[in-house]
Amino acid sequence: MKLASLKEGGRDGTLIVVNRELTRGVRASGIAATLQLALEDWGSVAPRLNALFEGLQAGKAADAFDLDIDKLASPLPRAYEFVDGSAYLPHVERVRRARGAEVPESFYTDPLMYQATSAGFLSPRDPILAESEDWGIDLEAEVVVVTDDVSMGVSPEKAAGHIQLVGLVNDVSLRGLIPGELAKGFGFVQSKPRSALSPVLATPDELGDTWKGSKLHLPMRTWINGEWFGEADTGVDMQFSFADLIAHVAKSRPLSAGTIVGSGTIANEDTSKGASCLAEQRTVETLRDGKPATSFLKFGDRVRIDVTDATGHSIFGAIDQVVEKYTPA
Repeated sequence: MKLASLKEGGRDGTLIVVNRELTRGVRASGIAATLQLALEDWGSVAPRLNALFEGLQAGKAADAFDLDIDKLASPLPRAYEFVDGSAYLPHVERVRRARGAEVPESFYTDPLMYQATSAGFLSPRDPILAESEDWGIDLEAEVVVVTDDVSMGVSPEKAAGHIQLVGLVNDVSLRGLIPGELAKGFGFVQSKPRSALSPVLATPDELGDTWKGSKLHLPMRTWINGEWFGEADTGVDMQFSFADLIAHVAKSRPLSAGTIVGSGTIANEDTSKGASCLAEQRTVETLRDGKPATSFLKFGDRVRIDVTDATGHSIFGAIDQVVEKYTPA
């Protein structure tokens, strides 16, 4: 089944079930008011939501309506946790090689992860706001999963069973602010603003054989100002599966239902597939030509991120955002 949230009903939106084609929706208020509440009682709520989905798919859902993605909030307008990884080692290796650094051996056995911004997510059509282009505004096209409650110390094998929803995120980064923060040795704060989730989240069974080994196996397609930027394969070169990432985070603490876990920027060894972030493209150019040729995002630039099935239909709906200048009140 596929789930989304309308921009109504308060900060957490109103939960709706969406059909496979992303053309029709129906409110799920009689089952769970919000997606967060649904995830907190997933075992009993999910079968009822799935029954509503099957009815919608068959054209039998009362009060169904035409879906307007512009009226959707983020599926989870806010979450208790968003933990983001860097599971694609080609990205890590290139970035470090470009600055003359070796990849520590531990990176091949122990995931890189950080605690990301989760108090609010941009809607999939909301603008990316920044005060200055000098901040180095960058997209990061990633896959995310959403969990139910996860026990502390869970194994990767059991963690796989806690993946209840799959989607996309544009994990916006401000590259110009990152070096100064990392130099302090304490992590990201100012350099990681709010991100945008895909309009719709899908259960893993909706993905068929493109979901295996706790990884999505489809091209992540990105465009900037309508021009092709990349279509890196999400299942290739992913060193750590989502089950591995969940187990890593839960080593010393339980995870609350509604926790979002990100893959990190999709990157492949095959650079002909393009990139999923500008920093990656600039690194490829530096290694090849001695300096980057591609600039970071400017005000007015448009970013589009999407994943389609074998027939060319969008699975999660596209993230489509324009970069705008933010002026403090």
